[in-house]
Amino acid sequence: MSSMPDAGSMPEPGTPAPDFAAPTGDGQTVSLADHRGRWVLLYFYPKDDTPGCTKQACNLRDNFGALGEAGVTVLGVSGDDEASHERFASKYSLPFPLLADTDHEIHDAYGVRGEKNFYGKKLFGTKRTSFLIDPEGIVRHVFKRPKTDEHAEEVLEKLEALAQ
Repeated sequence: MSSMPDAGSMPEPGTPAPDFAAPTGDGQTVSLADHRGRWVLLYFYPKDDTPGCTKQACNLRDNFGALGEAGVTVLGVSGDDEASHERFASKYSLPFPLLADTDHEIHDAYGVRGEKNFYGKKLFGTKRTSFLIDPEGIVRHVFKRPKTDEHAEEVLEKLEALAQ
């Protein structure tokens, strides 16, 4: 596989989060602007229904109440299509929208595609990354390699630290 260039650059903390609109598995269209006034956890993951991505989604699901109480809206994004998202969300009872970014426009706006090392192989794909975006639409933190089974806890800890 030839080396592909990395996508756009990743927004840094303190800079505006790129706006987007994308379809979800249940036929809605969700945009970042829809959530102005609330914290948003925008999390990018490689693929529906794979072990790490399932672990991460279920961790966010299991802590959805605590995230909601902290004022955080959860939005998941992958390159899978709406039908795949619908199956994944239904299978694991995910209470948050999964956005279909099949043309990778949102991925590229957030700079989350590039070369990854996967068991010693170099692959081009989605780098598991999350952005914590404040109610004014400003990126406050970038989780470059979130822990799949503790991601909600990482987010809540970071939110608490930002409130200090």
